[in-house]
Amino acid sequence: MAVSAHTAVPQAVNLLDAGSLLSAFGALGIAVVLFAETGLLVGFFLPGDSLLFTAGLLCVPGGDRPVHLSLPQVLASAVIGALLGAQVGYLIGRRGGRTLLARSRSRKLHEGAERAEELLDRYGHAKAIVLARFVPVVRTVLNPLAGALGVPARVFTLWQVVGGLLWTVGLVLAGYALGSSVPDVDHYLLPIVALVALISLTPLALEMIRRRRHRAPSGNGH
Repeated sequence: MAVSAHTAVPQAVNLLDAGSLLSAFGALGIAVVLFAETGLLVGFFLPGDSLLFTAGLLCVPGGDRPVHLSLPQVLASAVIGALLGAQVGYLIGRRGGRTLLARSRSRKLHEGAERAEELLDRYGHAKAIVLARFVPVVRTVLNPLAGALGVPARVFTLWQVVGGLLWTVGLVLAGYALGSSVPDVDHYLLPIVALVALISLTPLALEMIRRRRHRAPSGNGH
């Protein structure tokens, strides 16, 4: 049965809610959100992980869902948005990423830059660029930071593509697999999205714990 435009599009779009974004903009919204989150420093607050997972769930045929999406369209939009966004972020960094970060008043953004730099120092360019895709805020900041630090363009492009494909395709297919295997998964959509968001924050929490433990001995030494 066809759905009218009045019922398909919500009156107000919540940028922090994956379901609201997908209901309003569909697959195109995924490309825009991921481009902003991975390419523009202002997009660090956007829900990339939960958006990808929810989009995968909404590609499963049947069920009482607010919107039905096409899996090929979702995958294409996610990949295009994430890869183009990262490359634009890198180019912005080459042209003055440090200056842009210094002007920002966001404490979360500055903390993300600190963690991104630690990742690059600790794991090297290739591993850090791939890992950053799975860490909120860090995936926003690492791309311009890599440009500002002079990471070679070929190295960055290769590994951001690898990381971008793993992140986007992996989360979309994970959502699709869950939706295909669990009957009436629609009834649990909100708790599932909340769980995905919580899991996505786990690397940040583990990193904070590690840093506190690392600082503790030096504090006791004084």
